[in-house]
Order: sequence, then C-alpha cells, then structure tokens
Amino acid sequence: MSATTVSTRRIVVGVDGSADARRAVDWAIEEARLRGWTLELVHGIDVGVAAASPYGSGVVLEQLQDAGRQLLDDEVARVRALGVEVAGSFDIGSAAYALIEASRDAGLLVVGTRGHGGFHGLLLGSVSTACVHHAHCPVVVVPPER
Repeated sequence: MSATTVSTRRIVVGVDGSADARRAVDWAIEEARLRGWTLELVHGIDVGVAAASPYGSGVVLEQLQDAGRQLLDDEVARVRALGVEVAGSFDIGSAAYALIEASRDAGLLVVGTRGHGGFHGLLLGSVSTACVHHAHCPVVVVPPER
C-alpha cells in the first residue's frame, strides 16, 4: 500500500459546537466504522479584524483560543470513547481554509449545513459552501435534523 493510499483513509470533519456540526461528526463516526478509516476533527477560529484591534488581542483572544481548544478536546474525547481512532486539529484563521487544507490528503470531508453564523435561514453556511466548491476530496454535507 502506498503512502498516498494510507493518507486518504481519513475523514476530515468540521466541528464548531453547533448541532449541525455534531450531526456531521456522528455521521462521520458511522462512515469511519464502515470503511475502517480514522477521523480528524478540525476546528478553526476566525478572529478576523478583531485580532488586530485592542478588543481582539490579549485576554479576549486567549479566551477564544482556550474555548476553541476545549471544544475540540471534548469532541475528540467523545469520539475516542466510542472506539473510533481520532485526532484533532485546531487553527487560528478561517475555518473554511483549515478544512480545505486538511482535505488535501483526506478521503472525505464532512461538514454540517450551518454553524454558528448569523444567517440561520440559509440552506448552506459560508464554511460548507466554501468546502463544497474548493475541497480536494469528496464532500458530504450532513443535512439538518427535520
């Protein structure tokens, strides 16, 4: 088996603490079990322009990073407790960019339809839309609960 084949036996999943992301992780857990693949949970915090302002630096930025890492660690622990091999990846910057980059050597990218963005009426959020258009592997968008 080549190194390329081994690296694609991984499902990348976006996590952000939302119900849609939790459904995506749960779907990916079942898919990983069926395929005998591993999971990589990816969480990105896009601090944008706020990081350059006095309000986005220092203590506030540290709190965002700590909360993001804790969210990721909790979700990794939950998946691991279910018996699935899993790793976590935390990135400061665009969540969409982090997921698209992680998809470079993945076999599948899984995202929810929306996260914690402000436009709840949209069918797809900006992260899932960017992933569908720019990922380097097949993408599954897990629909919301009906």
